[in-house]
Amino acid sequence: MGSDRFYAEERPAHERQIAGFAIEAHPVTNAAYREFVEATGYVTVAEQEIDPADFPDAEPAELVPGALVFTPTSGPVDLADWRGWWRWQPGASWRHPLGPDSGIDDRLDHPVVQIAYADAVAYAEWAHRRLPTEAEWEYAARGGVDGADYAWGAELHPEGQVMANTWIGEFPYRSLGWSGTSPVGSYPANGWGLVDMIGNVWERTSDVYTPRHVPPELSTVTPDGRRDLLAPTTSPQVSRVTKGGSHLCSPQYCRRYRPAARSPQSDDSATSHLGFRCAR
Repeated sequence: MGSDRFYAEERPAHERQIAGFAIEAHPVTNAAYREFVEATGYVTVAEQEIDPADFPDAEPAELVPGALVFTPTSGPVDLADWRGWWRWQPGASWRHPLGPDSGIDDRLDHPVVQIAYADAVAYAEWAHRRLPTEAEWEYAARGGVDGADYAWGAELHPEGQVMANTWIGEFPYRSLGWSGTSPVGSYPANGWGLVDMIGNVWERTSDVYTPRHVPPELSTVTPDGRRDLLAPTTSPQVSRVTKGGSHLCSPQYCRRYRPAARSPQSDDSATSHLGFRCAR
């Protein structure tokens, strides 16, 4: 697990032992999430009213339900400032992933997005499942290919073949690919028949994010017997590990379209490139 060859937070590469588990073949789709909402009446975080007490410095007009939406720029920008291509969009939610004028009726087989951590957990519990741990997710993503940089081997595009929905073109203003999510299974499955473990959408895991991997000998054990590799967080806002990269990952900006790659995402965040899949 992990890598010593790329980003600091992936270190150290180390061995990890996990128990047997099952994981879904693809991310949860819009169709599946709609079935859950229709059955339960669940309201996602992005759809809930905002408490002004949580944002005392904000203008009242800004305190409306919404989420973050990727917006291509008109040309090259400073890649050190992510605010150049992300906007807060009132009315954005899983039903309207790019804003109130967008919808999902023509993309029911795409991964559901604009999902906060609580939204993913609620679905998983309804489906009698759970979110995978980071170690489970990474093991599944490798598909039996041990030690390679990419889920399919040593090359990003073996013999010129595009293996996942990642950014092709000039980021963040010219896309030669999907320019967004794609139907699940649009690219080859890995060695264990799992699709979209890399690219398309970032996927949530249950582990709290730490800036380095926590050695197993320093971890504790959860009540259900699984290793809990969660170091204490100093932030009042919990961030958890997301895996796999997304359609926005470009070698010009982010090479996190690899099994070892990891990124933090706060529990209350909802974005247009973040989804999940379940395990049990």
